[in-house]
Amino acid sequence: MLLLSPLLGEAHAHRGAALRPHSRAPPRRRAAAPRLSLADLGDLEDGGACAIDERCIYFVTGNAMKRREVDTILSDAGLPALGLRVQHIKIDLPELQGSSEMICREKCAEAAERVGGAVLVEDTSLCFNALGGMPGPYIKFFMKACGNEGLHRMLAGFEDRSAYCQCVLGFSPGPGAEPRLWVGRTDGRIEPPSGEGGFGWDASFVPHESSGSSYAELSLEEKNRISHRAAALAQFVAYCREHPEMLQEIELWNTPVAPS
Repeated sequence: MLLLSPLLGEAHAHRGAALRPHSRAPPRRRAAAPRLSLADLGDLEDGGACAIDERCIYFVTGNAMKRREVDTILSDAGLPALGLRVQHIKIDLPELQGSSEMICREKCAEAAERVGGAVLVEDTSLCFNALGGMPGPYIKFFMKACGNEGLHRMLAGFEDRSAYCQCVLGFSPGPGAEPRLWVGRTDGRIEPPSGEGGFGWDASFVPHESSGSSYAELSLEEKNRISHRAAALAQFVAYCREHPEMLQEIELWNTPVAPS
């Protein structure tokens, strides 16, 4: 079954779908920030080895709990077996307005420019059907303003408490390359916050497939079986497996250029 997302403006599959590279002229980007030097990359676990590793991809996040989720999902999906690895990096990217697809595409392109190599960037949405898809990609700001209790109160007076969370995952092999996107989605509902695990709005979202438990009440293994993030990342790994030419793209962009 295909669902039309008001935030993406494109049809996509219920549990996730790949989006083709954008064929139209992209929206005008602001001037990119200067490219990061090895020293700018900060205190990385691998000492900066990813910057010279031909099969290393930077995953942009500063959230330690998200890092744990991503590492587990990618390992279970078989990314290491393809000879690829991920190094997490925190980069301050611009906060944009628009569809989740546009936001992710722009952030991914800028991140690739900043690190000078392959990157993965995600844009996550929490969408209330009673509110026409809001907060959507702006959920981060709603969480800062009102927290999980506030999210629940936003639907006071509405019979429809259904919602879905969505992860748009963007990949670019390097600066100037058009990002590829994949979408993962999980349907559920908004309930009073419960559970001590997870992060962000996990305590408020109850997936249909969880037998009444919020994301925050699930173990990491249980959450990763049904989560929007896991669906998007699994598609990325499957795409890498089915398109070996993409591995060559990563190697090409990440190969250091010999000095002239």
